[in-house]
This record gives sequence, C-alpha cells and structure tokens, in this order.
Amino acid sequence: MQGTETMRRDTAQRRRDTLARLGSERDLWVSTAHPDHGPHQVPLWFLWDGEAVWMCTSANSATVRNVRAEPRVRLALPDAFDVVLLQGEAQCCPAREVPAEAADAFAAKFGWDPRGEEAPYVYLRVVPRTVRAWRGVPELRGRVVMREGVWVE
Repeated sequence: MQGTETMRRDTAQRRRDTLARLGSERDLWVSTAHPDHGPHQVPLWFLWDGEAVWMCTSANSATVRNVRAEPRVRLALPDAFDVVLLQGEAQCCPAREVPAEAADAFAAKFGWDPRGEEAPYVYLRVVPRTVRAWRGVPELRGRVVMREGVWVE
C-alpha cells in the first residue's frame, strides 16, 4: 500500500504524471447525469490518444442515454490518494463510425473489438476541458493542471 506522505510536485511534474497515468491505466469512473433521473456513475475501460479519452459501452446503456441528454461528464482515475479528475463533453460515436486509428488502438489495448459485436456499441469521446491532479492535502493548492482545454504551465 502506498503511504500518504508526499512531497509537493510542481505543475509540470503533475502534468507529466497525469499524462503517464492516462497513457498506462485501464479503468476510469465515468459520471453522467440525466435531467430527469439524476446522477449515474460506472467504471469503463479507456484509451487516451494524447488528446481525448475514448471509452465504449452498450448503445442502450444509461451512460449513453445520459450523454445524449446532457453531454457534460466527469471522469476519474480510480485512486483516492493520487487523484486525477477530468471534465469535458462526451460525443457519442457508433462503433462502426469511429475513426479506425482510435478503434484499432482500443482493440489492441484491451483485446476486444466492439466493432465486431452483434449488439450495438457506442464509443464515447471526451476531450478534457479541465483536469485536476493532486496527491494528498499538500497538493490541493494548484491542483488544476488543465484549464479551458489548455495545460497549465
């Protein structure tokens, strides 16, 4: 288990660490909300392509229904100490219409290609507008590492 003592990282190091995690981790939590039904949160596999997060889920899922009604989403990597939170708007892309580069990379990462499934799947693409990253209380100040889609220097 990781200890909770930490040295405060500067913004550049937080950005590097965040990008490394986005490039290497498998799961994230997706939070959506429907105007009539309220919040909904699920874990999904994800791919970071250097600009956007790609996820895939059933075309009939509550996540897809929510995104179609309200595209604003929050994403979180699953670590309560080394926190990475992303906010943006999700775009729904039917599996057969996803750019080949993204779908091929997703399939290579997970060994599963939703484009070949009989049931319909939808990819969700989120370009982050805000990213927050911190490790413990010492890093709460300055936790915004991306603002309005631009990495903070």
